[in-house]
Amino acid sequence: MKLKHFLRHQRNDKRMAERVERTKTAMLHIQSTLNPADAILIGPRQLFTEIERFNHGAHGEMVFFNVCLLMYKPQPMFDMLLQTAIDNPRVTSLLFMLDESEKSLWESEIMPKIAVCPGRDKVKEPRWCKLEKNISFILGDTRADGAAEALLSFWGEPFMAHATKQDVPRYVFWVQKHSELLARLIELERGYRLQE
Repeated sequence: MKLKHFLRHQRNDKRMAERVERTKTAMLHIQSTLNPADAILIGPRQLFTEIERFNHGAHGEMVFFNVCLLMYKPQPMFDMLLQTAIDNPRVTSLLFMLDESEKSLWESEIMPKIAVCPGRDKVKEPRWCKLEKNISFILGDTRADGAAEALLSFWGEPFMAHATKQDVPRYVFWVQKHSELLARLIELERGYRLQE
């Protein structure tokens, strides 16, 4: 009786192992045919959490291109959206590429907040440009392997909401490391960096 019971369990175990192997093979096939998204849209509910996560995961140099400095003006927003990058030990430098019209706001509101951060020496003097672009992005290596990614936003509705006399980001795209768009953002940033 015990031998019969043992043989039945052994046969069931063998069938189960075959099913698991077929399922595994099917899953691998499905995964190999999927194309990962080039960019992930992040909405208002996850926006601040995802920006903070991006900052915590960053490595090397981060570039803040045409960002809205007004969003860093309130101390809690500064702490969550910028200080997390400044204090990240894996971030070696932060470069802001800003429109010349932002200079007084930088000096009066943002620099005093940066001055009290432990990582303040990583923040380079902003690159003042004449920016006529309607895009804004934060570029950084978000993995130890040096793969760059970006948080991309657009000025104006529906991506930014005008609230309390300032533009506030509402939606951003997390541009993934394999996206062709990332190369264009890097090229755009380098073009402005090389301008005299």
